Amino acid sequence: QGCAQKYIVKNYFYYYLFKFSAALGEEIFYITFLPFTYWNIDHSVSRRMIIIWSIVMYIGQVSKDILKWPRPLSPPVVKLEMRTDAEYGMPSTHAMAATAISFSFLTATTNQYKYPFELGLVAAFVFSMLVCLSRLYTGMHTVLDVIGGALISAVLLMLLYPAWDMIDHLLLTSPFCPLLSIVVPLVLCYNYPKLDYYSPTRGDTTTILGAGAGATVGFWLNNQYAAPAYTGENLQLGIPLITSKIVVVVLARFFVGIFVVLLTRQLMKSVVLGVLGYRYKFPIGDLEARRRLEVEVPYKFITYSSVGFSATVIVPLLHKLLGLM
Repeated sequence: QGCAQKYIVKNYFYYYLFKFSAALGEEIFYITFLPFTYWNIDHSVSRRMIIIWSIVMYIGQVSKDILKWPRPLSPPVVKLEMRTDAEYGMPSTHAMAATAISFSFLTATTNQYKYPFELGLVAAFVFSMLVCLSRLYTGMHTVLDVIGGALISAVLLMLLYPAWDMIDHLLLTSPFCPLLSIVVPLVLCYNYPKLDYYSPTRGDTTTILGAGAGATVGFWLNNQYAAPAYTGENLQLGIPLITSKIVVVVLARFFVGIFVVLLTRQLMKSVVLGVLGYRYKFPIGDLEARRRLEVEVPYKFITYSSVGFSATVIVPLLHKLLGLM
């Protein structure tokens, strides 16, 4: 437990393909792709993806700690990841997130942009399949874990799809949205299922719900004071004929935005941990103290809600000031 296993790579193509595919279900992907969609493609598509992602991931994480199905035994499998080994296996949240993000993106863009539906369907299937297969290759899940995760995500998408427009409208226009967007996720985080030992699932869930909460507050503020979503005005670039100028603008938006997002995360992480360390009398580097409920939840929720807010409010304002809109 917690010790890296020795293994010999016999096929480097599969090794790097599935290591990369596994990263498509982790924070590095979420913190780049979801904001990129908001900054450069379409606000409404991004809103739907973030809400679906938050709901699906919360249900998946909680299901793991309720079902408590173990991960594959090692040996016989070789585990290429160590951090998530402390979590339970069923369902695979990588499979859930990949299915939710790819197919919600397909569904949200089908009626807004002209492209072959078959091509979009194949792309969504390939994306989700690569992530699912990566969980088997890296030894982190059984086939049943992966199939269960994909099916749960598909069912949730079908159940939520009819209410997409209503949920989106309420999140943008309800005066209670900012309060509920903060209070409900916090209540869920503080009442997360308790385990007999520490697992990163509560921290990961808090990270996801925090980012979703901050982004949702940002959506509401933008609709109220910046660019109302139902007036036909928008800040997105869209998908017109690609030109060199558009590519430069897209890349500039992305790199400026990512810099601000990463800076926000680092700054808020330092500030919040410093305040909590002073309040509960522990050094910032004390990993065990940072895993306590009263520290982990506010630390991760405040940090990542700030990231979500920064990505949806601060970054677009900066883009406007720099002439990138």
